[in-house]
Amino acid sequence: MAMLRFVSSLLVLLCAGPLHSAEWDRYRGPNGSGVETAWRFPTQWEAADIAWKTNLPGEGHGSPVIWGGRVFLLAADPKTSERMPLCVDLESGKILWQGHEATGKFKGHRFNGPATSTPAVADDAVYFAWGTAEQLTLAAYDHDGQSLWKQDLGPVVGGHGFGASPMVLGDLLVLNNDQEKQNGFLIALNRHTGETVWKVARKSQRISYSVPVVYPHPATGEPLLVFTNWTHGFTVINPKDGAVVAELSVFSQEQNERAISSPIVWRDLVIGTCGFTNNPKHCVAVRLKADNTLEEVWRIERSVPHIPSVIAVGDHVFLWDDSGIVTCVDPATGKDLWRERVETDGQVFGSPVSDGSSLFLADQSGTVHVIRADGTFGVLARNPLDETCRTTPAMGGGKLLVRTLSHLTAVRAR
Repeated sequence: MAMLRFVSSLLVLLCAGPLHSAEWDRYRGPNGSGVETAWRFPTQWEAADIAWKTNLPGEGHGSPVIWGGRVFLLAADPKTSERMPLCVDLESGKILWQGHEATGKFKGHRFNGPATSTPAVADDAVYFAWGTAEQLTLAAYDHDGQSLWKQDLGPVVGGHGFGASPMVLGDLLVLNNDQEKQNGFLIALNRHTGETVWKVARKSQRISYSVPVVYPHPATGEPLLVFTNWTHGFTVINPKDGAVVAELSVFSQEQNERAISSPIVWRDLVIGTCGFTNNPKHCVAVRLKADNTLEEVWRIERSVPHIPSVIAVGDHVFLWDDSGIVTCVDPATGKDLWRERVETDGQVFGSPVSDGSSLFLADQSGTVHVIRADGTFGVLARNPLDETCRTTPAMGGGKLLVRTLSHLTAVRAR
């Protein structure tokens, strides 16, 4: 009966789809879609559109999450790497509580940092992740800042450093812990106790940062998890026991690549990307068939983003790459509808989000670019926040939140 209730609750989540969710509970919101259509946000921001701007006590590149009128995010002291789980009031921008976690120094890529992970949040708790070469930590707090549990998942093997984000699925806390040199694993913890429920060994050769998505089995409707990784490609996991349902390697193994962006679900397809700097990059759509085999439906290998995740708004998929080139795609076929450039102020590290009408994406300089999301190309606005930004916006409670290096800014819906 407990498993029946577990599956039933997940089916309700899946049937509800990515739109009109009350909460923004993980990286890129409901099932990682990046879409929330309950509000419309201004494209060109005036002073009256800014609800508040809060100076954070530390720095970070992780995005905020939202639940019950509260915002949760991770910050860190740039000198000591002390991690600071934070809770901010969504209405006022006031910091409600701040945790202090003494940890080892962060070592990694110059664009990474000690607070790059986005939390995951549920109705009764919020979950943070951070890692060093010596220790990967998952920590649970209640919504009032009381520490519930912490787990050490072992060292992090990967020269770029840790940067993955957890997600909640029913009573599970799930993390893609793919590392380098076959040291990683996929893991699910009991989110109430921190105990390991299942763990899946991996043969990954490169550290990954992608967050999995929930996908219904085509025959039974049973919720499954889909992960992306350079070595493994797409992996479908049964969340009940961690069993591998299907796997399909679709990314080139001839040159080093890395799965940084997170996959999305569009109807019966899962769309994910993989690549590396100047090496080839791939955007691939796969479908799980009733016989538990994965089939490749289409692929794109031009102007594919390396770091930003793709986004589906209605019947259009948008690939906004690291240099500002946006490609609009027919998600059923992968056919390019158009490809245009947005003049960004530097590289793009975050991912686009949408209110159903517009796409919002921040570049590294902190300028939030806004373009049309109806399938017709059009630049609507540029909104400079004048601080380094390597994060993805969040939406909830009538607010659009943008986290820059040491500030959190809230824009009111109109």
